[in-house]
Amino acid sequence: MTDIGKADRPKGLSVEQRVVDGIRVVTMQGEIGHDVKDVLGEALLGADGAVPPPRIVADLGGVTFMDSSGINVFLAAHRQVSGARGWLRIAAAQEPVLQVLRPVGVDALLSCHATTEQALNP
Repeated sequence: MTDIGKADRPKGLSVEQRVVDGIRVVTMQGEIGHDVKDVLGEALLGADGAVPPPRIVADLGGVTFMDSSGINVFLAAHRQVSGARGWLRIAAAQEPVLQVLRPVGVDALLSCHATTEQALNP
């Protein structure tokens, strides 16, 4: 697990990863902003430019805030896994996060699911 936080902020970003039937599940809690975009990118895409698993579920159930930095990271991850004939799915996004995703159409580009279990199914 990777914990990122700032002393002047009560919340940071906590990231946990596991693999379920060959699908990387990245579970996040906290806030996704400019200060943690690199950690988010590494969690989704892997470190050192390594090729990520082609199928990823981003469980955002514990994310209470996201700004455009998060959108950019999700779009970059989508492009990379799509190039490898894979996919990136979003699961359990709370309303404040959906309010960021919807206006720019990310929810139409990436498959959004109510639960992680739904996102894991074809």
